[in-house]
Amino acid sequence: MYFHSSRRRGEDGVTMVINFLLSNARLVLGVGGAALLGIATLAVKRLIERAGRAADEEKVEQKMAESWEELSLVSASPKLIKKEIEGVVLKQVAKATKQQKADLCQQPQMISLEVTPKPETSSKRLQLCVLSLQERLQQYYNTRAGLALHEVQRAQSLALDICTEIQGFLRSRHPDMPLGEMSLGGSLLDDLQVVSADHACLLVPLQLESSLWRLIPGEETLLTHPLHWMVRRVNLEYFPRGLSYWDRYLVGGYLSAEAVVNMFSKAVMETINWPSISSTMDCLVRPVLGGPELRLEISPENENGAESSHQPLFITMLPLLREGDVVLTAQIELTSPWVNAWHLSLYPWETQHLAQLDIADNGNRRHTLKILKAVCRLNPALRPLEAAPLANLIMHLSDTEGDWSESSLDVRFQQCITELIGYLEQGALHSYFKPAVNLLSSLSEDQVDQMGFMLYCAVSEPEILLI
Repeated sequence: MYFHSSRRRGEDGVTMVINFLLSNARLVLGVGGAALLGIATLAVKRLIERAGRAADEEKVEQKMAESWEELSLVSASPKLIKKEIEGVVLKQVAKATKQQKADLCQQPQMISLEVTPKPETSSKRLQLCVLSLQERLQQYYNTRAGLALHEVQRAQSLALDICTEIQGFLRSRHPDMPLGEMSLGGSLLDDLQVVSADHACLLVPLQLESSLWRLIPGEETLLTHPLHWMVRRVNLEYFPRGLSYWDRYLVGGYLSAEAVVNMFSKAVMETINWPSISSTMDCLVRPVLGGPELRLEISPENENGAESSHQPLFITMLPLLREGDVVLTAQIELTSPWVNAWHLSLYPWETQHLAQLDIADNGNRRHTLKILKAVCRLNPALRPLEAAPLANLIMHLSDTEGDWSESSLDVRFQQCITELIGYLEQGALHSYFKPAVNLLSSLSEDQVDQMGFMLYCAVSEPEILLI
């Protein structure tokens, strides 16, 4: 590119070059980079104008050509400009001030672009370099994924107290309601909860007469969804409606999961005297109303009786039906808009299968699962990825990889990242026990793109997931 040295509209060639540089810097460096580059260029412009009074115009043009090349070298590193441009600018302005009387025709020295890292950043990077991935994974498990025993016991104790209160209330107010023994379930009981013990599941089993009810698999229903089962009322010609307690919640000849949830919402959430229970348990217990779930919030109190700043514990009541190894849950947030559909829970099968595999070969599959769950929970880009896809990922990988010992934890972790990228590219991760179910179907395209980008970066540097 050639610039004429003749003056145009009161501007000399030097001014034209600088104005051209500033007008196009925004396209190259963005708004922030252009602003910082403008400060540096303005300082150089003033210095050259003062020095140019003693030098001829040809020398000024030669110096500006060299300055253009020098600034091009700086602009070729946008990351460095973004991080440390302020230090470079101040350094160069001070240097130019001392040499403003020097000959502009001298060859300019190359600018050193090395930036001294901050002490904190240096120590973190040094730590990552010193520790191997295997050691980093163990450290991450001990500090982030694993829970302290006293924390788990406290959460379980609070959940059991709530369980006792609810079961006692239902037996006194609804003695004819056929319910099994309530119990705790889910990740808190199975030692699969990570980061913090902040949620628990209260299982409420409904007792059905085997001669009056039939559980229909999802593939045999009109919905044809493998996880959407239905419960049909049978033998009506011999046993008319009204003989079973649950006949009052029939909709179209089927036991309605939505009707059962609404019943428990009114009978438990809206009826129990929660302030009285709160005073008995020395904590604040209140129902979380307005959502599809039967959910309670328990917040610890401080010495003054006010709500503590500690993280609350959420307990979900889960009505369910059991028949053999089949467990159907009333989770209308998963089966909506079908009011009669019950959700087939694969969680018991997945948990049992992983435990059996680990017992058979002294493996660490559950250990790996907890690390993956913690990574996804603490990373905003991976947060939409729930526990079920991760558990099925490990089960699929176990069919081809037999070494799940503690020494191979780093290899399996990296392999899980690579396999997960492949599933995201395909847009499908099929359930281990129900291949027709795509466990990634609930993810949006933007979520898949964000997760894919994060995991691609973690292929070469898996430590970025453990920060």
